[in-house]
Amino acid sequence: MTTWTDRTGNRPLALTAPSGIDRAAHYRLDEAWLAAAWSHPTTRVFVVSGGQVLIDETPDGTTELVTTPSFEAPLTEAHRYFLGTDDDGVSYFALQKDSLPGRMDQSARPAGLREAGLLLSPRDTGLMVHAVALENWQRLHRFCSRCGERTVIAAAGHIRRCPACGAEHYPRTDPAVIMLVTDDEDRALLGRQVHWPEGRFSTLAGFVEPGESIEQSVRREVLEEAGVTVGDVEYVASQPWPFPSSLMLGFMARATSSEIDVDGEEIHEARWFSREDLRAAFDSGEVLPPYGISIAARLIELWYGKPLPTRPGPVA
Repeated sequence: MTTWTDRTGNRPLALTAPSGIDRAAHYRLDEAWLAAAWSHPTTRVFVVSGGQVLIDETPDGTTELVTTPSFEAPLTEAHRYFLGTDDDGVSYFALQKDSLPGRMDQSARPAGLREAGLLLSPRDTGLMVHAVALENWQRLHRFCSRCGERTVIAAAGHIRRCPACGAEHYPRTDPAVIMLVTDDEDRALLGRQVHWPEGRFSTLAGFVEPGESIEQSVRREVLEEAGVTVGDVEYVASQPWPFPSSLMLGFMARATSSEIDVDGEEIHEARWFSREDLRAAFDSGEVLPPYGISIAARLIELWYGKPLPTRPGPVA
C-alpha cells in the first residue's frame, strides 16, 4: 500500500509511512528463536513507560529513538515485547516498565507519541506506535473476560492467556471514523468538544457501533453531533491512534443540509468555515489548529490546500 499524499506537498501522513520493519509474527510463539534473537549482539531494545520513550537528537540534527543492545537492557520487572526485524536482520524489542531509565546522556529526553511521531524516522515511529499500543492493551486487559482470573503474557506480548480456563485474548483495536464534512459552498464543518479549551476546533469523529458500516457511522456521528445530514462519503486514509486503542478511518463527506444543531454533550460548538474564514481565524488566534501528527489536521489540509499553521504550546 502506498503512503497517502495530498495537495499540500506529498507529505506522508504521520504514523502511516512504511517502517521497514517486518513484524515477523511467525516467531512470536517460537521461544527458542526469541531467546536467540534477544541474546544476539545486534538486537536493539528500548523502554516504553506510560506511553513515552526516550528520544535523542543526533549530530546531524535528526531525532532518533534511544535504543540499547539487549545485554544493557533493564529486564528486571519488565514485560518484553518482540516488535519485529528490519531488512538487515536486526531484531527489535520493547520493554514495558513503570518508569523510563535514567540516561548519562543529558540530551536524551522522554517524549510521547504526539511529539515523537513528528520527529522520528518512519522506522522509529513504527516501532514506537507498536510498543505504545501493546503497552496500553496490556495495562487495561490483565484479567480474563471469561472467568475473571489474572492472565499471563504470551506470544512475545501479543496474546494474554488465561491459565484457569485457557481463553486467549488478543490486542484490542477500536475502529473510529473521523471526517471532514463540506457543503455545497465548499465550506468545512469543524467542531469543538465540550472539554476542549476555547478556540480548539477539529473534524468530527466517533466510534463505529456494532452492526454498523463505516459509511453509516460517518452519517450517524455527524447527525448526532452537529445535526447535519450527510450524503456522499469518500474514504481517504487510516491512522493508528493508540490512545488507548483506536484505528482512525478518515473520510471526506458531503453535507446535504447546512443547519447546525449541536448535541451539547460531546460537541459544544460547531461552525462552517470557508477557507478565508479559517485563514483569518488562524491569523487572529481565534481558532487553534489540530496537532500536525493527527489525521484530523491532514483532512483539513486536504480541503484547505496547504499545511496548517504550527500549533503553539507543548504537545500534550
